[in-house]
Amino acid sequence: MASKNLTRPLTLLIFEGTLVYLCGVLAIYIRYGADTPAALGAELGWLKTLLVTVLVLASFYLFDLYDFGLVRGRAVLLLRLSQALGIGAIALALAFYVWPQMRMGRGVFLLSLLLMLTFMAAWRSLAGWLLGHPRLAERVLILGATQEAVSIAREMLTRREAGYDVVGFIGDDPAQVGKSLINPRVVGIMPDLEAVVRRHRPDRIVIAMPDRRGRLPLDLLLKLKVRDGVTLDEADAFYEKLTGKIGGERLRLGQLVFADASRWTRLYKRARRLMDVTLSIIIGLMTSPLMLITALAIKLDSSGPVFYFQERVGLHNTTFRIIKFRSMRVDAEANGPVWANHGDLRVTRVGRWIRKLRIDELPQLFNIIRDEMSLIGPRPERPVFIEQLEQRIPYYSERHLVKPGLTGWAQVRYPYGASFEDAREKHQYDLYYIKNQSPMLDILILLETVRIVIFGRFSR
Repeated sequence: MASKNLTRPLTLLIFEGTLVYLCGVLAIYIRYGADTPAALGAELGWLKTLLVTVLVLASFYLFDLYDFGLVRGRAVLLLRLSQALGIGAIALALAFYVWPQMRMGRGVFLLSLLLMLTFMAAWRSLAGWLLGHPRLAERVLILGATQEAVSIAREMLTRREAGYDVVGFIGDDPAQVGKSLINPRVVGIMPDLEAVVRRHRPDRIVIAMPDRRGRLPLDLLLKLKVRDGVTLDEADAFYEKLTGKIGGERLRLGQLVFADASRWTRLYKRARRLMDVTLSIIIGLMTSPLMLITALAIKLDSSGPVFYFQERVGLHNTTFRIIKFRSMRVDAEANGPVWANHGDLRVTRVGRWIRKLRIDELPQLFNIIRDEMSLIGPRPERPVFIEQLEQRIPYYSERHLVKPGLTGWAQVRYPYGASFEDAREKHQYDLYYIKNQSPMLDILILLETVRIVIFGRFSR
């Protein structure tokens, strides 16, 4: 399911990679004219242009240009494109310094960036219009007029970039027909389903009926699927695909029990321990100078130990001591355990920076090497909070079916939590990860983590 969520960004990435590369080739042509083939061949112009393409696309990713929900409006688009190309230019300058033979002529380099800004701005404006245009969106009919059906419609309406247009609801009560539940109306009742489909021509039907026994016209739905090519989705599966989370109120344990598990996924899970240890050692070695500087800064900034040890709950409800750089005063919890909030006065001056840059989390690499944590998984929580959360959040204990992680799906999709409501929302993302673990989802989480660390998003 995670791979389905990646289809549109990956398609766009391939298309825009080609567009960026062609802008580089066009800049070489404008500069060299008839000598373009020689410039592309003998002077490694094709390889230089490929390097430009890779670094520019990486900059686009870092600046959220593949998150259509964030990039709305021409002003925001131009700002983010300019910022991304600026960072890309700096990265290219560093690459040319390290690898002089890849250096491009100054005229070609600047012309390439100008062409990329022009063509990408024009293309993205067109793409934004296409993604949000109702005529080009996938038309969705929802079977059901319950609160669950309304919540699914609301998610689609707030995520126009997902490319869905709700044409209406199918209810049970004839008195509901024509009634507006949110924005789309109830356009018919179950006996009128075929006529409604003929009239509104939906591309997809989402089944959001809590009690389906004897109520669903299965023969008609099969006919619509086979004869008319209408895609059929259960509400739970569609909601997951749309939002990347599982609502606690709609979770059934059977969803986790019978989740797909291919032989490759099982093989990947067996190899995760090796990946965890290898990457932890590599990251630890690469960041060791930074960790040494951080330790010295903490010692000089405030009295107390450099490291902070705290009991957390891990796999199968076992407890372990998590290791972090101390970012608060020694007496931070003199009055008892409290969640950290934005602008928390207990945070030290150095602590404020290492929290923003996530440096305080680096010592947890030792927890990973000791097999108490994984690189990716739900955030490990404290026993005192676990007891409270399990009483208020359905299936909260299911998060302990996997190892806790240094980063995770909830951490990259939702800001730092400081309340029961935040914990409930993040748990929905954790449930999604538990159900849909896969190599592709893990790679996406690692890439998102890099972006968050670089730009300090979701810090507390």
